[in-house]
Amino acid sequence: MRDESIFDLDELNEECGVFGIIGHADAAQLTYYGLHALQHRGQESAGIVTTDGQKFSVQRGTGLVTEVFNNNNIKQLLGSTGIGHVRYSTTGGTGLANAQPLVFKYAKGELAIATKGNLVNAKKLRRDLEELGSIFQTTTDTEVIAHLIARSSAPNIVEAAKEALNQLVGAYALMIMTNDTLIVAEDPHGLRPLSMAKMGEATVFSSETCAFDVIGAEFVRDIEPGEMLVFDAEGMRTTTFAPKAERAICSFEHVYFARPDSNVGGVNVHAARKRMGRILAEEAPVEADVVTGVPDSSTSAAIGFAEATGIPYELGLIKNRYVGRTFIQPSQELREQGVKMKLSAVRGVVAGKRVVMVDDSIVRGTTSRRIVTMLREAGATEVHVRISSPPVKNPCFYGIDTPDREQLIAAQKTVEEIRQEIGADTLTFISVEGMLRAIGRPASERNRGHCIACFTGEYPTVLEDELVLEGKR
Repeated sequence: MRDESIFDLDELNEECGVFGIIGHADAAQLTYYGLHALQHRGQESAGIVTTDGQKFSVQRGTGLVTEVFNNNNIKQLLGSTGIGHVRYSTTGGTGLANAQPLVFKYAKGELAIATKGNLVNAKKLRRDLEELGSIFQTTTDTEVIAHLIARSSAPNIVEAAKEALNQLVGAYALMIMTNDTLIVAEDPHGLRPLSMAKMGEATVFSSETCAFDVIGAEFVRDIEPGEMLVFDAEGMRTTTFAPKAERAICSFEHVYFARPDSNVGGVNVHAARKRMGRILAEEAPVEADVVTGVPDSSTSAAIGFAEATGIPYELGLIKNRYVGRTFIQPSQELREQGVKMKLSAVRGVVAGKRVVMVDDSIVRGTTSRRIVTMLREAGATEVHVRISSPPVKNPCFYGIDTPDREQLIAAQKTVEEIRQEIGADTLTFISVEGMLRAIGRPASERNRGHCIACFTGEYPTVLEDELVLEGKR
């Protein structure tokens, strides 16, 4: 289960990672390795469902991939087709009931679904389905999709899936599996990336390309917005379930979520973050003695900033990689000190120095304040904060766990007020234009094909009124 005590006070978290494979005798083992590579996308639960063409084998549990799976239960996952999931909840509760892939029995057989993202019309769809007699067993958006498929009068699973997906509004990359069919689909805006690779005769899908490298699969291409891939007795075919809309890849994939060794939208994440650091140096130069990044997601941007300015890059902050999850509930006083369990300042690096601290984002401001204080306590004479994303002023409805708008510090305070709040000598955020230029995707598409709603408030889909009334805006 996610530790709500000290580790998620001021971080953005993305909902889930998915992995799938078809046509390999070791489907379960390869899915395990794929999920392990995607562990950073969700630590609450993990699951794998496989099929041998006749029946499903299922293993799901709460906790990390290495805690849920072992040699014994992996061997019990039979078949050459499998889908897997790691979960961080932004909607629905924690616990085994909401662990994916979700498995259902309905009139036409068995059905397994793994999704990542968030539907902005899920509550309305759920109400409508309940009025028609549907009984829900979980609180996830994913179950809504299953009920839509089960209630469809379409002649087969492919047409039923198309009918269901056309009722969804929001961000999703998903895999739907029966005993004889695998369906892979991407929302019409491509908000949540999904890629395809080949491994011999097998075909592999993953939220991030880093999982392909782990298992030795060769990247083929990204799944297109509105595209549906179908694998069944007839082989593989591609179709569309909806017209391709304006592409809007989540910009935080490059800023924060994806692993540096992944490529998202054809762009290497590490290279994009280094360019963010270089552009930050152009937009906000400063005289200093040392540059350090907040590990790990800000390290690349810090290196880019250092290279552009000529200021030495040093490991001024060290991450404790063995914190894991805690079952000890701290007092409020200890909770305020919790960041020290995750990070330590290197006194020998920062003492007596003017320090540039590069971080990827500021959400509530609490963590930034603690890190600035930590650097000063370690002897830094000045702390200049540079942020490789623009100010986060608006909540995300597409699968990022952002707080309500009133809890986002940039929505309530000016940059100067934030600087004072976190105790920095100077504070600068990269511009929206600078961030998009750093990512480097072609300028032919609006916002270079990215969603920037959390910075500008320009959402790529229509939002349900109830979300607004709930105070998210």
